[in-house]
Amino acid sequence: MYFAALLARTEDGWEASDTELDDVETLTDLADLAREAAVDDDTVVAFIEQEDAWFGVIRVDGEDDPRVFLSNAAAAAKSSYGAMLTDELIGRDEDDAADDLDSLDLDGTEDGEPEPEPEPDDNVDDNDPLESVNGSDGPPHGPLGDAALLSDLGVSEKELLALDGDALGTIADSLGCTEVLEAVR
Repeated sequence: MYFAALLARTEDGWEASDTELDDVETLTDLADLAREAAVDDDTVVAFIEQEDAWFGVIRVDGEDDPRVFLSNAAAAAKSSYGAMLTDELIGRDEDDAADDLDSLDLDGTEDGEPEPEPEPDDNVDDNDPLESVNGSDGPPHGPLGDAALLSDLGVSEKELLALDGDALGTIADSLGCTEVLEAVR
């Protein structure tokens, strides 16, 4: 079960609205939905949460590109809305699944013949968190995206990375809009 809400910053604080994601298929759709909720092209923060398995924060500032943070990319990738955000963050297209089938090397080694060992790539950084994303391991089991997207609003990167449990409530408390968010929950 999902919970999704939009918080739009106004001169008087924050206005919240719960939102239906039925028509949202891409990050662009979600950003457009957030822009519709904006007051005078000010900041809109969208929250998506799936039963304490993962949460996502999407920030839209006017016509700027949306900024996205996911608490656990691997868990999010297992759900439709989380997969949409994960795919956007790691640069995977919807057509990649079909491309994966087209790129299979069916040279007879699939019948049990050993494949030659790949040559090591000296340009790969073993500590690069996106290497496992771009490889065959899929999204990382942990945070992905812009952890500093709320820093100027009172939630530091370190604080966002440490959140668990009722993360959205904690974020709303830091933004000063707990009551507004709870009203739509």
